[in-house]
Amino acid sequence: MTVTLSEIRDAPLSVDEVLRSVSEPRVGGVCLFVGMVRDHDKGQSVEQLDYSAHPQAAETARDLAERLAADGRSVRIAVVHRVGRLEIGDIAVVVGVSAEHRAAAFEVCRELIDEFKATVPIWKHQRFGDGRDEWVGLP
Repeated sequence: MTVTLSEIRDAPLSVDEVLRSVSEPRVGGVCLFVGMVRDHDKGQSVEQLDYSAHPQAAETARDLAERLAADGRSVRIAVVHRVGRLEIGDIAVVVGVSAEHRAAAFEVCRELIDEFKATVPIWKHQRFGDGRDEWVGLP
């Protein structure tokens, strides 16, 4: 059980890179989650957003991925999150989980993205169409 990729980056993300990193011959299923910047939030128009990460965010993300990999349900795990200014339609996060069977791939992928969003110190600064802004995820 291996964590093949766990990074916080300021460059565009590649779904293909994550898929390649979790692929291998004994895998029967791969589950990918791709989080993208949408044009609205809570009924408000979003113009753009910036993601900021605590210096220990990458370490926290790797610890989470390694903990989930250690339970033996998956074969390979990858998670990459982007920081910096993102535009509508940009990819913000990609999670990939491969397993011998699809059910485990789906379960671990969902746990990974849900726990990642809840525990990894990455904050979102949204700018709305009406000029207001909002920070999301601050402690």
